[in-house]
Amino acid sequence: MSAAGRVAWGVVALGAAAFAVQGGEYATTDLWRQRARARALTASVDSLQHAVDSLRVLERRLRTDPVLQETVAREEFGMVRGDRELLYRFADAPTGRDSARVDGSHSRDTLPSTTTRGGAAW
Repeated sequence: MSAAGRVAWGVVALGAAAFAVQGGEYATTDLWRQRARARALTASVDSLQHAVDSLRVLERRLRTDPVLQETVAREEFGMVRGDRELLYRFADAPTGRDSARVDGSHSRDTLPSTTTRGGAAW
């Protein structure tokens, strides 16, 4: 075999080795990317599972804990206990042209603050 023939076979062998490593549907770099993506997805699933577990605990407490129910009712919905408490609601300060109409009336969004006696009781 001549030197040119050996070089040709060497090039073919090198090309076949490169194709075996990088060629085809699943190249080595594709496998590395897939493994990295699988690790990232696993971390994301773990994080989401932790969030779901926390929400389940909160749901169970909201269903069974009267103190937490009262706290949520007061903070989120502005509820008060019958006639024993007052609820003060303050409107935002009026801004320029929205503050009052020419005839002196107020728009619905800028009505003056009022004191509500009582409120929704449970």
